[in-house]
Amino acid sequence: MPPPIHPIPAVHFPPELPVSGRREDIAQAVAANQVVIVCGETGSGKTTQLPKIALALGRGLGAGGKGLIGHTQPRRLAAVTVARRIAQELGTPLGEHVGYKVRFADRFQAGASVKLMTDGILLAETQGDPLLSAYDTLIIDEAHERSLNIDFLLGYLRNILPRRPDLKVIITSATIDAERFARHFATARGPAPVIEVSGRLYPVEMRWRPVGVESQRKPAADATARAELPGRVQAEREERDMHAAMCDAVDELWREGGGDILVFLPGEREIREAAEALRKHHLEHARHGIDILPLYARLSQAEQDRVFQSGGGRRVVLATNVAETSLTVPGVRYVIDTGLARVKRYSYRQKVEQLQVEPISQAAANQRAGRCGRVAGGICIRLYDEADFAARPRFTDPEILRSSLAAVIPRMQSLGLDAIEQFPFIDPPSRRAVADGYQLLAELGAVDGQNRLTAVGRELARLPLDPRLGRMILEARKQLALGEVLVIASALAVQDPRERPPDRQEAADTAHRRFFDGHSELAGWLKLWAHHQELVAHKKSNRKLQDQLRAEFLSPLRMREWQDVHSQLLTVVAEQGWMASGHPARQHKAAAPPGGQEPAARPVVSAAAPATDEQLHLSLLAGLLGNVGCKADDGPHYLGARGIKFLIHPSSPIGRKAGRWIMAAELVETTRLYARGVARIEPQWIERVGGHLLHKTLLEPHWEKKPAQVSAFERATLYGLVVYNQRRVDYGRVNPAEARELFIRHALVEGEWDCRWPFLKHNLKLIAEIEALEDRARRRDVLVDAALIEAFYERFVPPEVHSGATFDAWY
Repeated sequence: MPPPIHPIPAVHFPPELPVSGRREDIAQAVAANQVVIVCGETGSGKTTQLPKIALALGRGLGAGGKGLIGHTQPRRLAAVTVARRIAQELGTPLGEHVGYKVRFADRFQAGASVKLMTDGILLAETQGDPLLSAYDTLIIDEAHERSLNIDFLLGYLRNILPRRPDLKVIITSATIDAERFARHFATARGPAPVIEVSGRLYPVEMRWRPVGVESQRKPAADATARAELPGRVQAEREERDMHAAMCDAVDELWREGGGDILVFLPGEREIREAAEALRKHHLEHARHGIDILPLYARLSQAEQDRVFQSGGGRRVVLATNVAETSLTVPGVRYVIDTGLARVKRYSYRQKVEQLQVEPISQAAANQRAGRCGRVAGGICIRLYDEADFAARPRFTDPEILRSSLAAVIPRMQSLGLDAIEQFPFIDPPSRRAVADGYQLLAELGAVDGQNRLTAVGRELARLPLDPRLGRMILEARKQLALGEVLVIASALAVQDPRERPPDRQEAADTAHRRFFDGHSELAGWLKLWAHHQELVAHKKSNRKLQDQLRAEFLSPLRMREWQDVHSQLLTVVAEQGWMASGHPARQHKAAAPPGGQEPAARPVVSAAAPATDEQLHLSLLAGLLGNVGCKADDGPHYLGARGIKFLIHPSSPIGRKAGRWIMAAELVETTRLYARGVARIEPQWIERVGGHLLHKTLLEPHWEKKPAQVSAFERATLYGLVVYNQRRVDYGRVNPAEARELFIRHALVEGEWDCRWPFLKHNLKLIAEIEALEDRARRRDVLVDAALIEAFYERFVPPEVHSGATFDAWY
C-alpha cells in the first residue's frame, strides 16, 4: 500500500472535555464492535473528539486506514464549523487532514483523512458508491434529531453493514433515547453497545419567565433595575410580548456578571426583528459596546465567523436551532430560550406540508439549556413556565412521522433506496400513510401504475417542497404563471393570515372582501400580497404596521411567515434555473440584514406579461385535483371526489356565484364538510391537467354514414364525478377490431356508405336483383345469408380497415 499523502500529526485530547475521560472505553468498543452508540449531552466534546479517537485507532487514510473517516452533520453550518475546529486542534490547515464538503462548497484535499459533510451529501454518494467503499469509518452525528436524511442513512447503513464487515459506524445522540439506535443495529450478539458521556462542566440554573405573565422578580431586583435604568416604566406590564420578555431577560442576565448571552428564536425573521428590538432597547438604556450577532444557516461565512470569534465586548447571539447541537459558541454563560422552533408538519386536513412555529420538546429544551455552563456556572431563562415544560413531549417527533409520504417516496426512489414498505426505518410509517402517499402521487401524475416515478415524479423529487405545491409550480412553469403561483403556493403552505374572531365575523368578512377577485378566492391572495407589499414599503415603524394589519383582521405573524416561505420558494426556483413570470413577484425584496434596514429590490423574474386567469388556475388545479367539486342538482351542496358532499364555507365571498365547477384549497370538517379557498374552474381544464386520472367508458358504438366511421359516446369521470358525457369519439381508434365488424356489416353488407368504389355498387346492385327475383318467385332461399356475405368481406378486408377513410387508404 503506498504511503498516505498526508500522515496525521500527533493527536491530543483536551483533558477538560468529558469525552476525553472516556476515550479508552470508546476506542475499545469501536475496536470490538461494528456499530457503537455514543450518548452524550451538549458540551461533552463528542463531535470534535470522536474523529480524533478514530484517527488514534489507525482509521482514516493518514493514520494507515483503508478509507476516509466520514463525519456527517445535519446542517451545513455545523459541518463547516466542526471541520475548522478539528483542523485547528490538529494544528493543520483546513482541507489538508480535515476538510468538509457541503452544498455549493468544498474544502477537501486528496489524501485527507477526515471529511465533514451534511448527511444529504453522504446519501447522494450512495448512488455512485453503493457500499460507501471510500470510507473505513462513518460517524453519524446528532442522530437524535431524526431528520429524514438521518433515518435514511441509519436504514441504509443497516442494510450494507453485512457486506462491509470492515466498516466501523459510530452514532452519536445527545438524548437518553440512544437505546432505540442500539436496538436498530442489534446483531446475534445483542444490541449495539451504548457509551454514555457526561455533558456539562458546570451547573446550570433554570429560571422560568413565561411571556404574558407579570414579572416574578424580587422587589430588590426591580429597585436595582430602576436605579440602573432611569426612565424605565415603573410598573411591569401585565401582558408582555416576546420582544419585551426577551429584553427583560437580557436585563436580568446583564446584572449577573460577565459572559455572552445566547438567545434561541424560531427563524431568521424573528432574529432580525429581535435584533432591532434589542438595539433600540440598549440605546434607550445607554448601553454601548454590545455586539448583537445573528446565527442561522444561510448567513455568509464572514458573518458566521464573527460568532465564533470571542473577545471584545459582551455579545448577544440570536440563533435558530442550528446552535442547539454541534456548534459551540465561545464565551456563552447565559441562554434565553423562547421554547419555539419552526417545524415542517404535514396537515392531513389540507393535504399539504406547512411550516409552523411550535413548542419544542423537552429534549430540545435541555439541549438549549446545555449551551451554557461550559465556561462557568450558567443560567438559562425559559420564556415559558415549568408546567408548560412538563407537558411537552419528551422527544422531537421523527421527521418521517410528520412528513407527507408523497414527498418521501419520490426522494427515496431518486436515491435508489428500497421501497418505503421494505425500508428498515427506526419508526416505520403506517400502511395507511404509505397508501395515502402513493394515492396522492398518482393524483399528481408522479407515479405510474406500478408506483414507479414518472417524469413529473422525478422533477418533484428534485424540489424540497410539498408535492401538491411542487406540482402547482411545475405546471406554472409550463403555463408561464410562475410568479403568481409562487405567491399563492406560499400562502397555502402557512396558516391563513386572515383572522375571523367569533364576535366580529361580519366586520372581518367585510375587511377581507376587498381582496376578493371575481370568481376565485385563490386569485385573491395576489391582491392581499400586493396590499401587504405596499404597506411594508411605506411603513413608518414595525409597530404601526402591525397595528394596521390587526385593524384589517390580518395576523402580522402569519403575514411574515408567508413572506418567509415565499422567499424560500424563490430560492428553490432560482436553484432550478427557472425564471418566474408575472406581475406579483416581479420585484422581490431580499432578506433584511440584522440591522433591520430594508434592502433594495432585486429582480428575480422575467418581464413576461401577467398570467391569464386560465393559466393561473390550470397551474393551481394540477395540485388540487382531489378537491374538485360539481354543483348538485338537488341542493346547495357540491359533489366531490369519491362520493363526498360539501358546502362552500359561509365566510367565502363567492357564495352562490361560484359556478357549477369549483376547486378548493382545503376541505374542512366542522359541523359539516366545508370548502375553503374556492375558485371557479371549467370542466375541460380537468382533462388538460388531470387526464391521467379520468376513468373513461365508451357507450353505444354505432355506424355513422356521413363521416363513414364507427362512433361511440364517451363518458369520463374523476373520482366518480362526471366530467363530460355523450362525447362523440372515433371508436376505431379505441377498439379497431369491433369497429371493423360494424364497418363491414353496415357499410359493406348493408350498403350504408356513400362509396366511390365500383365493386360495392356492383355487389349491392346484384343483391337487389336477387332480392327482386326472390320476391317474384316468392322464395327466400336464393340469396345467401347476410352472415355469409359478411364472412366474404372478412376474408378480403385487412384488420386495420375499420372506416371509409381506412378502406380508401387500403383499396
